[in-house]
Amino acid sequence: MEILPNTSRPDASRADRAAASVAAQDQSVITADFQTFLQLLTTQLKNQDPLKPMESTEFATQLATFSGVEQQVRTNQLLETLSNGFATLGMGELSGWIGMQASAEMPVAFTGAPVTVQSTPSPGADRMELIVTNSAGSVVQRLPVPLSEAAFEWTGRDLSGRTLPPGNYGLAVENWDGEDLVDTRPASVSATIQEAQLRDGKILLTMPGGVQVPAEAVTGLRPPET
Repeated sequence: MEILPNTSRPDASRADRAAASVAAQDQSVITADFQTFLQLLTTQLKNQDPLKPMESTEFATQLATFSGVEQQVRTNQLLETLSNGFATLGMGELSGWIGMQASAEMPVAFTGAPVTVQSTPSPGADRMELIVTNSAGSVVQRLPVPLSEAAFEWTGRDLSGRTLPPGNYGLAVENWDGEDLVDTRPASVSATIQEAQLRDGKILLTMPGGVQVPAEAVTGLRPPET
């Protein structure tokens, strides 16, 4: 699977144009501010008291302040350029991720095969329940799961043995203390990375079913299962 931004760079081109637009706007601001500063300086010179002229050190301070602001804007432009460069570098490094099994808190594409799920129990919880939602956000399953950090399998079947139809599902775990809900936490699942894209300066990984997650959301990687 090819990494799209390396072969076709519409998003990168848009990012470059956006960066150029920002740089042009910053430069315009600097020019306008500089003209305003010159006008203020001229007004000060025209209206100062001849018997109490403004000291040269005050002019020097104003010039130094303006110079500092101008330098800060240029520094921000440089940091923006470096950030875009790091994002492109990251895409090259991610080429080895294609085909790997990635673990993250994300929806899962259910095709009928069991899905490995993991979640951390909340302190004080005495039981956990797996909550399954469909693409519309409706709860379609609620199942008891082991009170443990160990991974378990979600088969897609409810307690009566009915199997959910194929599709994308969200998985979360509710932690309970008796009849009190302690909290609800997204569950971590594993899926095969099919594609990597650079979009709006962020690297997105595409999983089966079109599920996309940010690269920084990945908590684990392992070779593909054979």
